[in-house]
Amino acid sequence: MLDDLKNNISKHQLKYGALLSYAQMGLGILIALLYTPYMIRMLGKSEYGLYSTVSSTISMLSILNLGLNAGYIRYFARYRTNNDNQSIYRLNGLYLLIFLIIGFVALVCGLVMSFNLDFIFSNGLTAEEYDVARILALLVTFNMAFSFPASVFSTIISAHERFVFLKTIAMIRSALTPAIMLPILYYGYKSITMVTVSVVLSLLVDFWYYIYCRNVLKAKFYFDNFEEGILKSLFAYTFFIALNGIFDQITWSVDKCILARYRGTVAIAVYSVAYSLYMFYQSMSCSISGVFTPHIHAIVNEKNINIENRNKNLTELFVRIGRIQFLVVALITSGFYFFGKQFLVFWVGNGYDESYYITFMFMASASIALIQNTGIEIQRALNLHQFRSLLLFATSIMNLIISIYLCQLYGAIGCAIGTVIVLLFGPGLVLNIFYHKKCGLNIICSGRIY
Repeated sequence: MLDDLKNNISKHQLKYGALLSYAQMGLGILIALLYTPYMIRMLGKSEYGLYSTVSSTISMLSILNLGLNAGYIRYFARYRTNNDNQSIYRLNGLYLLIFLIIGFVALVCGLVMSFNLDFIFSNGLTAEEYDVARILALLVTFNMAFSFPASVFSTIISAHERFVFLKTIAMIRSALTPAIMLPILYYGYKSITMVTVSVVLSLLVDFWYYIYCRNVLKAKFYFDNFEEGILKSLFAYTFFIALNGIFDQITWSVDKCILARYRGTVAIAVYSVAYSLYMFYQSMSCSISGVFTPHIHAIVNEKNINIENRNKNLTELFVRIGRIQFLVVALITSGFYFFGKQFLVFWVGNGYDESYYITFMFMASASIALIQNTGIEIQRALNLHQFRSLLLFATSIMNLIISIYLCQLYGAIGCAIGTVIVLLFGPGLVLNIFYHKKCGLNIICSGRIY
């Protein structure tokens, strides 16, 4: 009876969590359409480029996460299947200790980067821009250092499949951000005040996650008698996820650093507009897949099922979500192809012609990967994610080399070309072969079977 009740709750969380994901996505897009162009105009191209560059530079420290959040969900699913609450409490304690250490390391690294920005950007910034950049970097560093231990609470909530709460808080935050920022920009405050407000909002959200874990989920944290060998097993599992995080940072964040060094803040602004549009595009594809992460791990960890039926269930889920994502992706890409130039003039004004070509290049090359992003979590659940991480790490190095060379010749578009090559070759081609050969997903026949 209790198991049936839990299953019903889980199904409702998945259903309403998915609906709220799209509601959050729609709200985010609406806000971006109204707020972002105003922000760019009030900050100006140069300061917007500076703001974007510093945020991306410090955000590279997010690789210190080492993929541990995915590891938590994997072990949580295993302990929950066995109704082993004591192990879950010790897992909570272990994760909090690990992320407190990571937060301290991030703080030290961020401080070093903040006071050595001239080494990173060389002559790409003016003396005045360096002064603003240093303050921004210190604020973002503090926020990131605190966010690491705080992320344990949101991970616990996600593992319990309480997506309605997570998405509701995210929507409230999305609405509050422009409501506070617009008056700030109107009265002449710039990027430093904006980042300060963002830090405060992040702290408030993290506080609510903590309250929910303590009062609703009754989460406990045990700091003794950890499972023997769990650290070794955990880091062996997450090491390759961490490589994937490095790939993401090289692919998306390093380009802005390269542009800052060789082309200046105006080129970064052009690239950042394209990147922002791509991130909206990506979120529309990915918003639903994240809700199914615990469900995927539950399928893999189910005891009374053979490999053939397990692979069939995973393929069916992979295809079902992929079809929805394809409809979204195809509609947006085709619409942007025909109306993107007019949209950019309306949205951010003149002077962003290159942003159209960069955005379309990103959308077209990333479509295959975005339609199939459920496969990433399937790989992790099957503990077969090592190949993908090594592949993407290798191709990201290619991207870095190509981008440094082409940036000096063609600016922002040159950086984008390196990213396009990586997306088409890695996630677009090679991973589909891997899904079919190693993960048991019927890539060739799935469209006809399901």
